[in-house]
Amino acid sequence: MKYFSTLITAGLISLSGSVMAQDVEFSGMSFFVTSVGTGNGGDLGGLSGANAHCQALAESARAGERHWHAYLSGEATAGEARVNARDRIGSGPWYNANGVLIATNPSDLHLYNRTIDKNTAVDENGNQINGVGDSPNRHDVLTGAQTDGTAFFPDEADHTCNNWTSSGDGSAMVGHTDRHGGGNVSWNAAHPSAGCSQQSLVQTGGAGLFYCFAAD
Repeated sequence: MKYFSTLITAGLISLSGSVMAQDVEFSGMSFFVTSVGTGNGGDLGGLSGANAHCQALAESARAGERHWHAYLSGEATAGEARVNARDRIGSGPWYNANGVLIATNPSDLHLYNRTIDKNTAVDENGNQINGVGDSPNRHDVLTGAQTDGTAFFPDEADHTCNNWTSSGDGSAMVGHTDRHGGGNVSWNAAHPSAGCSQQSLVQTGGAGLFYCFAAD
């Protein structure tokens, strides 16, 4: 079978049902975990503030020519509709800073993904995020999402630190960057945080970090 370097071939589905995306042309970094949070707990300045943080970190890593969005969901309010994290990040494919393919498309990312772990969920500079067994553990990543990347339906719980504007009351759903390193195996929906303050995020193994994807 012939392969051409300029051709992006389709992913192959293995017998186990996972997508083994092969021979997808690398086009530069398009996924990273923020090396630092905003410093204000779950108050990220809303979705727009989180996007701006992704953009600034990408620019520091010389990838600012792309349009970066935070992988975060938003909950429905009286004046706002639900926002699904999966709908904010484009169509893929996505690579980390070290050139490793994370996923070819949203279905690969959410339904089949076995790629995101401690070795691949690196920051914008290609550095690993501390996980279980490291000090301090920083593997909790803010998402506000369910495992399929959608926002939670309205209920009594807060899953997004008041749509990423609270640094006190509330809670946020978090994922684990080192899902194969121990504990819950979900990269985007492992457990709720203890609260929305910076201290509360640290208590449950986080630092206010989140995922960033190039949406173009």
